[in-house]
Amino acid sequence: QVQLEESGGGSVQPGGSLSVSCTASGYRLDSTCLGWFRQGPGNQREWISSISVDGITNYADSLKGRFTISRDNIKNSLSLNLQMSSLEPADTAIYFCAAVQFRSAYLASGSRCRRTRVEDWNYWGQGTQVTVSS
Repeated sequence: QVQLEESGGGSVQPGGSLSVSCTASGYRLDSTCLGWFRQGPGNQREWISSISVDGITNYADSLKGRFTISRDNIKNSLSLNLQMSSLEPADTAIYFCAAVQFRSAYLASGSRCRRTRVEDWNYWGQGTQVTVSS
């Protein structure tokens, strides 16, 4: 079981930067892929990025270069971060962190965490709003 709680987000002007964070707690975090999705008004939830237990990152092609994902071990939990820059109004959305657990760290390593479909993730945070507007 994994519990996810997002923080951060808010409002920013076009061209600005913002970060969102997620605290992951629970069991078997060392065999857990972590990722970010977003859902804009009237849109389906879309995959942004994911990171493996060995720090391998994957990004949606359309967002590569503007978004940076990272994860840090904090005591008995993990901190998942998404740094966003050169934000555009089209980035306005609710941002969700997600997790999927495996039985072994190997299965959560490398490019195996590049899981772009919503149904490939088991756990979700409640979401945090990011608004890009002048």
